[in-house]
Amino acid sequence: MKKTFQLNIEGKNRDRVLDATKHEIRQYIKRERRKALPEGVDFWDFDCKFGTTAENAQGVHLATLTALIDAVVKEGGDAFYLELLAKPGHRMPRTGAESTGAALQ
Repeated sequence: MKKTFQLNIEGKNRDRVLDATKHEIRQYIKRERRKALPEGVDFWDFDCKFGTTAENAQGVHLATLTALIDAVVKEGGDAFYLELLAKPGHRMPRTGAESTGAALQ
C-alpha cells in the first residue's frame, strides 16, 4: 500500500475520516497477514514509511504508526503519506538468558 491519506474532506467530519483511515490501515495489515506464507518463512513483516508527503517519508516501525498519525492530526495536518509493504519475516532465536527465564526474575 502506497497512499496519501487526506484528513480534511469537504462535507465529512474530520474525526470520522481519521477513524476510517485507521480502520483501512488495520484491515490492510490483517489482509496481508492472512496470505499463505512462503516455505521457510515464520511470519509476515512490514516495511513502513511515513511522512507528510511521499518525498519526506522515513522508515518507521509498524507499532508506531498510530502515534505518528495522531501526531499529524494534533499538529493540524491536512494529509499524510503511508507506505506499507509486506515482506517475509524470520524469528530470531533467543539468547541463553532469555530462553531460561532468568530475565523474568
